[in-house]
Amino acid sequence: MNRLACAAIAALAIVPAAHATELSIATGGTGGVYFPFGGGLAEVINRHVDGYTASAEVTGAGVENINLLATFETDIGFVLADTASAAFNGTAPFEGLAFPEARTLLAIYPNAVQIVTLADSGITSLEDLRGQRVSVGAPGSGTEVSAQTLLAANGITYDDFDPQRLNFNETADALRDGDIVAGFWSVGPPTSSIMNLAASRAISVLALTEDEIDAAIEMEPTFAPYTLPAGTYDGVDTETSTISTPNALIVHADMDEDLAYNIVRAVLENVDELIAIHPAANDTTVAFTLTASPLPLHPGTIRYLEEIGADIPERLRP
Repeated sequence: MNRLACAAIAALAIVPAAHATELSIATGGTGGVYFPFGGGLAEVINRHVDGYTASAEVTGAGVENINLLATFETDIGFVLADTASAAFNGTAPFEGLAFPEARTLLAIYPNAVQIVTLADSGITSLEDLRGQRVSVGAPGSGTEVSAQTLLAANGITYDDFDPQRLNFNETADALRDGDIVAGFWSVGPPTSSIMNLAASRAISVLALTEDEIDAAIEMEPTFAPYTLPAGTYDGVDTETSTISTPNALIVHADMDEDLAYNIVRAVLENVDELIAIHPAANDTTVAFTLTASPLPLHPGTIRYLEEIGADIPERLRP
């Protein structure tokens, strides 16, 4: 959905279905973590939230999910912290389309920026991307937002290379076929699309220097240093220094408080069911929400956290 369409829809007096019992979860492409995690979240809701059913929907990820939330076309959206913060404050790529009604339901796990190339490509640094064909992520994805920010912080813009806006599976296929030399993933490792690529081609993951990491964090404070463990992917046998961004489940402030409370309780008290779907859910904890939430918490979340005695920072209260 483009910005003009989003603005036009938002201009209509759209009223959320306050008593809807079928919940839509906006995730991402099938080659990342959002979609399987979203399927697990839907199952948790179906099993443990009385009176509601949920389903995970394939989308273009973060930016699109924000637009869907703002126009009441979905109920829960997976969004990177930098994308959520930009939407909340009306900064790029949301100029003129601020979404101050966005609220965090839960922070769920960190996304690591993974810049993947074939082992024999000769690409060993960000500077080597100049003049090359590089996938920066699907249109409307948090991956593209993170890629643009990381590159810009280190003096590289789209004018310096040939950007390809491909989803995770398309990026892996293009690398395998030699159509691009590198691709960006911002996703919880390990992710299936990189694993599948590594099973058929020798790959490497670009390591960022300390200066590159510092520059990125200075431009986008939601970034944090991250070390991709050795052995995360076949053939990648050394640790890789990069950056990460928290992922969050974002909802509209108008979500029913009891519903939000019951979803949060169901997730945190049955997180083992999510971990069985993807190990990224090991980070889906009270502590991660309190430290990594990019936005004020929904009142239903606050109610649950207060009930269990959590100390909620003032910055997370609407």
